[in-house]
Amino acid sequence: MAAIETEIKFRVADTAKLEANLSSAGFHLVTPRSFESNVLYDTTDRSLRLKRELVRIRSYNGRWLLTHKRVPDSGIGEDRHKHRVETETELSDGAALAQVFASIGFVPVFRYEKWRTEWSDGIGHCVVDETPIGVFAELEGAPEWIDDIAQKLGVAPEDQMTLSYGRLFEEWREQTGSSAQDLTFDAVTASSR
Repeated sequence: MAAIETEIKFRVADTAKLEANLSSAGFHLVTPRSFESNVLYDTTDRSLRLKRELVRIRSYNGRWLLTHKRVPDSGIGEDRHKHRVETETELSDGAALAQVFASIGFVPVFRYEKWRTEWSDGIGHCVVDETPIGVFAELEGAPEWIDDIAQKLGVAPEDQMTLSYGRLFEEWREQTGSSAQDLTFDAVTASSR
C-alpha cells in the first residue's frame, strides 16, 4: 500500500538526552537499537534517480523490506518537510530479490548502514539513527505533528533538514575528502586510515 511519507531529520549531539526528552514527551520505545543495512538499486544509467525515485532492499531487525519511493504527483518533494510516496512490502528473502534485480538490469548503486532505535507517541514516529558519519533523528508524521514535536524537543527550524542519507553522505565526503563510496561502517573506517 502506498502512503505519503512526511519527515524531517536533525543532527543529534546527545542521544541519551534526546531519548529522555522523547520519554518525557510521551513517546515509548517501539524497537530497541537494531542494525539496519540498506541497498539502493537502479539501472546503470541511473534512470530512477533521474526521475527522483528509488528502490531499496532493507535488512532490519530480522526482517527484509522492499521499498519504492517517489516524489508525490503534486511535484512538491520538499518544503519545510520532505514528502515522498512510499510503497513498502515485507520480503522473505532479500538476497533472492537482489538476484532477480541483477537479472533484470538493476544494480546496487549505494549501500548505507545504521543502528536504528524507533520511538512512537501513538501519532507519529521518531527514529534515532547512529550512522558512520554521525547521529541523526527523523520525525515522521503529519506536518503539524512534526512541527509540534520538533518544538517540544527543542529542535530549531534552522536545524531541521530534508536531506536523504545519500545526500548527507555526499556532503560529508566533500567536507572530509573521504574516498568512501558507501555509507557503511567498514567503508567509512577504511577511508579514514
